[in-house]
Amino acid sequence: MRAPMFFVGPLLAALLLVWTTAPARAATLIRDSDIENALARMAAPILKASGLGGSIKILLIDDNSLNAFVVDNGHIYIHTGLLMKMNTPEKLQAVIAHEAAHIANGHISRRMANLDNARTVAGLGLALALAAAAATGRSDVAAALALGTQSSAQRQFLGHTRAEEASADQSGVRYMAAAGIDPKGMIKVQQLFEGQELLNVTRQDPYMRSHPLTRDRIRAMERYVAAYSGKARPQPELEYWYDRARSKVTAFKRPAKWTLQRYDESPAKDVQHMRLAVAYHRQQERDKALSHINTAIDLRPDDAQYYDLKGQILLQSRQFQSAVAAYRTAANLAPRDSLILGNLGRALLTVERPKKALTYLEDSRNRDFRNMRVLRDLGSAYAQVGNNGMASLSTAERYALAGRLEDAEIHAQRALGLLPRGSSAYRRADDILAAAKRANRKKR
Repeated sequence: MRAPMFFVGPLLAALLLVWTTAPARAATLIRDSDIENALARMAAPILKASGLGGSIKILLIDDNSLNAFVVDNGHIYIHTGLLMKMNTPEKLQAVIAHEAAHIANGHISRRMANLDNARTVAGLGLALALAAAAATGRSDVAAALALGTQSSAQRQFLGHTRAEEASADQSGVRYMAAAGIDPKGMIKVQQLFEGQELLNVTRQDPYMRSHPLTRDRIRAMERYVAAYSGKARPQPELEYWYDRARSKVTAFKRPAKWTLQRYDESPAKDVQHMRLAVAYHRQQERDKALSHINTAIDLRPDDAQYYDLKGQILLQSRQFQSAVAAYRTAANLAPRDSLILGNLGRALLTVERPKKALTYLEDSRNRDFRNMRVLRDLGSAYAQVGNNGMASLSTAERYALAGRLEDAEIHAQRALGLLPRGSSAYRRADDILAAAKRANRKKR
């Protein structure tokens, strides 16, 4: 799937996951400022109650199956299929609470500590990447080690024990109650998967395979929830953000006709116009798309993400100067948003302003190294200003994140010949080269 809004790339780094019954297929990450902003708002009260605070980022995987998971202590991953399946914010928050509990209760840390003993998971590239990231703090270097992960090994590494599940259930309910969120959402989520334990493993949703569910577990959860009943508070603001995130995902993933028939199901007028803007943009009706996103902006004039969407519509309609203006407004409203900064840098490249583009692209990369499109744009911008060493380094980093280790080795070697010895950029290139060589030797 390649929807216009999504900056999608293989997630191969310390945060790599290849989660499917087909081992060769890599998970792909959807990077969208609007969706990530909404998910962060919904997660905030849960994460505060768990004691994790703002250290956890919620990211979206482009996959229609029902799944959510954690592979490190800094991120929770949710499949688009699960987001679209949930019809209330409480259900999604229940998933976040459960996954946050796995982190808060030390389940992931214990796995990383025990990786050396996991002899039955031979060649688990993900495990090697996590170990490298934990030891060095350099997730970008660990990318070069994340190779060859097989689906059976993935399930073994990601699968939680019954004891861990019971612990996460109980903690998740407690987080929701402490945040004033109805914990019954936890039960409703589990009911989605009830009966799947009777199915062949190949027919089960991935969430079921990594989070074993039994009737006893549901009964225990019902007891946890009953103990915290009557403490929930309405959360109309989060209902808005949940609908907005879900509406944007469906507007890009469902057929445009589907959106045009259902746009008014969203209670908020601005979200209705956002959905229409996306639908008409996908149908290449630029004037209608711009009319609707402008109406959404009129309703929320300080909304950076709506200006970001307007910039996307203009950029993909080849209205480059206007796109720069829209993205600049978005960046002024959200100066720390790495995705918006990257979009502005990309737009500046289209109007041949590479020096100015570098300012925003470097800022974006420093805030979030995962955005492979930013790394590609950085390579282009550095080449245009004649800094071939940094261009080669950005290309090496992009290939490393994509798991193309032979290409990463070539470009890292080239960068080392061009960058000042001992500089931070030189050290980054040297780290990538060393990791790529080790990984490439293992393949031979």
